[in-house]
Amino acid sequence: MLELLRGEPGAPALIVPDGPSLSYAALRERVEQAAGELAAAGVGRGDRVALVLPNGADAVVAFLAAALAGTAAPLNPNYKREEFRFYLEDTGVRLLVVPPGGAPEARAAAPPGASVVEVGRASARGGTLVPPSPDDVALVLHTSGTTSRPKRVPLTHANLAVSAKNIADTYQLTPDDVSLCAMPLFHVHGLIGSMLATFYSGGAVVVPPAFNALSFWSVAEKYRVTWYSAVPSIHLLLLARARGEGRPPGAGRLRFIRSCSSALAPATMQDLESRFGAPALEAYGMTEASHQMASNPLPPAARVPGSVGRGTGVDIAILDERGTRLEAERQGEVSIRGPNVTRGYEDNPEANAAAFTNGWFRTGDEGVLDAAGYLRLIGRIKELIVRGGEKISPREIDEVLALHPAVGEAVSFGLPHRVWGEEVAAAVVLKTPASEADLAAHCRSRLADYKCPKTIHIVDKIPRTATGKIQRRTVAAQFAGS
Repeated sequence: MLELLRGEPGAPALIVPDGPSLSYAALRERVEQAAGELAAAGVGRGDRVALVLPNGADAVVAFLAAALAGTAAPLNPNYKREEFRFYLEDTGVRLLVVPPGGAPEARAAAPPGASVVEVGRASARGGTLVPPSPDDVALVLHTSGTTSRPKRVPLTHANLAVSAKNIADTYQLTPDDVSLCAMPLFHVHGLIGSMLATFYSGGAVVVPPAFNALSFWSVAEKYRVTWYSAVPSIHLLLLARARGEGRPPGAGRLRFIRSCSSALAPATMQDLESRFGAPALEAYGMTEASHQMASNPLPPAARVPGSVGRGTGVDIAILDERGTRLEAERQGEVSIRGPNVTRGYEDNPEANAAAFTNGWFRTGDEGVLDAAGYLRLIGRIKELIVRGGEKISPREIDEVLALHPAVGEAVSFGLPHRVWGEEVAAAVVLKTPASEADLAAHCRSRLADYKCPKTIHIVDKIPRTATGKIQRRTVAAQFAGS
């Protein structure tokens, strides 16, 4: 972990608004001290250290220290007791790190044999810090479970280092760059996409306690932010707040805006660029790849709306069901290989047998590569709508609905149908009034009839995971009986 902290000793590394800011020298010192304390508390190579901490300096230091002394296992602080119990037991945690006086649900869910310590207060029992090797597991996370039970993903120090470098190289990050971390630090997007890539470049990362659309641009202005990465739901919130004339304060120094972890509608991409005055670059990432696999490039290279760009230090192929590599413009399963990709799920041979084919990791996403190597995602294979034998991409319908001026967000999904097998439905959040008939007519003007939603539900909000991903099956379940 320490080798990823590549900034000059006196250069700013971590900035916490209205809180402590650390230079690279100070951050290294705090991490080494915390890792030594964990080792003295009995944590060794391979021992899992669960972290239930809000974004901030403590979360950053604890993550780096846990990965240095053992294996970091950050968890969403907003989980309920039963969720904590599953993740803590499934991970096999040795130590649970919580805020002083906080995280009562996590404390109550700690399994037998696991010690609970407040951040910075590990008690010594003996043991010395053993430096990790590149092949040691630095981080263990679970898949988001959008189509199945969450699976445990181990990521090595080498995986994280390669991914951080790939991201830094993709966006030409330098020590002059300042990243504003809008994502939680219990997920690869925030941990690697925003934080580790910035540390690898020697730049500074600004870590507020949580995303706040009201203060986002004032923080960006104060700390001279040059880029940020977020999910589309965050971009939409920022656009909704920016209704005045001109660019918001703080957007003037942006070199680019990065979007990842969920599909970015071309209309939203255009709005970001016109409103904030910086290129919006959609990327493609997943836990099993230590985050980034592909991205649209910086100008003057082409950025393609509706595409997640080209492979970034990662080989990408489209495979058919038999594992045969398909040529350009042929639709199939997106598959990847590279040194950032996990070697396999833990204790899950069945999942590994299904996921790996001749050295390729099958992502579960349907997609198409064009002749220039740009990847267009069709959707999760298990979320494709199959109507009368026709496979329909929910993402395509989402993007068409998003083009309607009244639509803020849209998610389409399949519902059981006695004749067609599945029928297309959608849920939308409106910015301005519109009727279901208006939206249906809009779809019919742009989509073949069999793709058009037969039912459109107007809702106040669309359910998402803690990291902003839409779970189509969750949305579909809400309307299955209506």
